[in-house]
Amino acid sequence: MDCADFGTIVRSEPELRELYRMPAELTAQKKLPDLDVHARAFIGAAPFVLIGTTSPDGTGDVSPKGGPAGFVVVVDEHRLLIPDLAGNNLLDGITNIAVGSGVGLLFLVPGVEETLRVNGYACITTDSEMLALCAVRDRRPKAAIGVTVTQQYMHCAKAFRRSELWNPQTWPDRSTLPSAGCIARDQFSALADTPAEKIDEMLEANYTTTLWEPGGKA
Repeated sequence: MDCADFGTIVRSEPELRELYRMPAELTAQKKLPDLDVHARAFIGAAPFVLIGTTSPDGTGDVSPKGGPAGFVVVVDEHRLLIPDLAGNNLLDGITNIAVGSGVGLLFLVPGVEETLRVNGYACITTDSEMLALCAVRDRRPKAAIGVTVTQQYMHCAKAFRRSELWNPQTWPDRSTLPSAGCIARDQFSALADTPAEKIDEMLEANYTTTLWEPGGKA
């Protein structure tokens, strides 16, 4: 890993502790090894989770997953199932898992400033019984991410309060940002001559037809 362009680099926990105080005793105790009743309730209310993985070369990846509240299934106090629904088919995150990456999960509930962090080992399962457990809108996924939980804890609200993420008054005017079609037109030479509005229409049509399709090959 080359970080020479970032100047003075911190390379150990002792060096970090010269910058940061030790956590409070209660903070250190909040990390739990299994899913208690509160973690289960939070996961059951969460329609959105971010999945962090690491590739064999050490680079990272974060993939968003969404569905109806409770789409991530708590199998028991140590196991979760995350259905793999239709995406971009780049397979970055699930390839990392298939070749041995663990996972870090961040569960979000709209309007709630605290988040739930869950860490653990992961695998890609195609077991019929497991897939039946995590069917979404009666559609069984072709694969699911199985997570063996090693650690969970509630994360404080500071990041959300600083960002005011759930406050609509702080949200930008959407017209000041490029649309997905505009971005695609500028980034892909094959779309350079296609109006951004047309690409936006194509994307919306794709969402309509594939939003609830299982992931994987058709």
